[in-house]
This record gives sequence, C-alpha cells and structure tokens, in this order.
Amino acid sequence: MADCEMGSMPKAPRHRDESNAGLGVCGWILVIISYILILATFPISIWMCIKVVKEYERAIIFRLGRIKDGAKGPGLFFVLPCTDSFIKVDMRTVSFDIPPQEILTKDSVTVNVDGVVYYRVQNATLAVANVTNAGSATRLLAQTTLRNVLGTKNLSQILSDREEIAHSMQVTLDDATNDWGIKVERVEIKDVKLPVQLQRAMAAEAEAAREARAKVIAAEGEMNASRALKEASTVITESPAALQLRYLQTLTTIAAEKNSTIIFPLPIDLLKGILTLGERREFDIGVNTGYF
Repeated sequence: MADCEMGSMPKAPRHRDESNAGLGVCGWILVIISYILILATFPISIWMCIKVVKEYERAIIFRLGRIKDGAKGPGLFFVLPCTDSFIKVDMRTVSFDIPPQEILTKDSVTVNVDGVVYYRVQNATLAVANVTNAGSATRLLAQTTLRNVLGTKNLSQILSDREEIAHSMQVTLDDATNDWGIKVERVEIKDVKLPVQLQRAMAAEAEAAREARAKVIAAEGEMNASRALKEASTVITESPAALQLRYLQTLTTIAAEKNSTIIFPLPIDLLKGILTLGERREFDIGVNTGYF
C-alpha cells in the first residue's frame, strides 16, 4: 500500500486542529471493534478495507467524521469499513463557460460578454472541508467577477484590452478561491456582443473615417502629381527637343495597341507660324488690290 500526501500543498483546513485533539474514548472503542471485525472476517474483509485512487485523484478519509491524515493517493490506501468514509477529488484541470452577462459599462453602454475559465483543485482537503461544492462556487464567483471587472471599463477598453481584463479576472478569482483549494489557471474573454443600433452607428463612423482618409490621400496624390507636372514642364521648356521626343514616345505607345487611327498633335509654335503667313498673304493681297 502506498500513501502519498500532498506535501507541496497548503496546510490542512481549520478542522485539522480538532482532528488532532483525538477521537475520545468512544471513538477508540469503535476503532478497536472495527479492527476486531476485520481480523475475524479476514481475508474476506480485506477487500472492503483496501481502496484505490487513480493518478489524477486524491482521497479524503473521514474517521468518525474527522479528516484523517490529509489527502491520500494515488495508489492504494486502507480504510476501516465501520468507522471510515472517503471522498474522491479529481485533480485535473476543469473548464467551464461563463454564461453571457449583460453589463453596463462605465460609459453607459449595454453589452453582453461571455468567457471561459480553467481551474484545478490544488488542495483536495481544503476543497472538501471548506466549501460545499468547489466547482459550483467557482462558477458563480466567475460570473460576479466578470460583471464587476467590466463594469469599471469603457467600451473601447473592453474591445481593445481583453488580455488585461482576463488577467485581472484571473488574479481576482485566484485570490478568492485560494481558501477553497482552487487554482485558477486561465481566464479568457470569448465574445463581446454589442446592440444592433450601436453596431450600425460604429460602422457608419468607421465608413465616414475611411472616406475622409481616402479624400485626403487623393488630394495629396493630386498635389504631388501637379508638382511633378510643373517640374516636367520646366524641363521641357529648357529643351524644346524634349517635347518632340515626348510626342514620339506617345506615338509609340499608341501604335503598340494596334489602333487603326492615330492622332498626331501639332506643335503650337508651328500653328502660330502658319497663321502668321496667312495673315501676311491677306495683307499683301489687300495692298495690291487697293483695299489698304
């Protein structure tokens, strides 16, 4: 038989002092009678005295209503059929969902928030002796803690600081459940549900902000393009041949697309020269005919 006590756990609960005080005369008489019955019915009684707990379990033995020697297990342990009773405690991590809680935030916005909590029994003796149902008590405390913590936050903080809120809840729950032998390992905020009208208002605000940024970006692009065109015009003005090269490049681009019609722009200076020659010919004709 292997009796393994939880040496690394906190001390036993407040009932341990009463247990160490002794069973009393009547208690010892009952224990002796139990041993006599075991010896009288041996080896059949041995199957009623030896119990087994699994690796992830611990057993809390009550002898005449008093806790005996803390938690036992894993493995075999010995009980007296007439005077001893025991409770098995699961030491594995347990998870549960926090039901959606309707919460009024600090800035007077109503939201529904749910989450998930992971906890495990750290001290089996405390979990049995100090609370009726450690799991149920932890669930109720998690709901209350969620409402209390989120009630001090603004909506923007709830949406952006989930990790900080979860850590704050974990610390609060861990401190509150320490006397119950419970260790809260992790708390997560699953979902934050906003009212439909608030969702629409936030979507409209975000869309307006995106449109404003788009207009600013477009205006900056136009300003940069105008500056580039100004610099290009300055370069072309300094070198008249650059304008002709630009014409040829434009024609090459148009021809590459297999267009049947090509429009060739004429230089403004050439048009001015043609108009000037026409005006001179009209003047000469007028002089010759006597109109001028």
